[in-house]
Amino acid sequence: MSKVNHPPHYGGEDNTYEAIKVIEAWNLDFSLGNVIKYISRAGKKSPDLVEDLKKARWYLDRFISNLEKEGF
Repeated sequence: MSKVNHPPHYGGEDNTYEAIKVIEAWNLDFSLGNVIKYISRAGKKSPDLVEDLKKARWYLDRFISNLEKEGF
């Protein structure tokens, strides 16, 4: 493991649910992929759980806003 390839705050290489694996398996776009990324690592990369969750919320709000602009 390294800071670049399969870091522990994203689940690690041996973890079936490593963030990148889930994002790719579900074919998520950038915004929803970041929601998964920030939720899955919340409080693990840094001790600031609230900041990570706010980042996830920001990307989710952006995704919803774009859907609403498209008429969904």
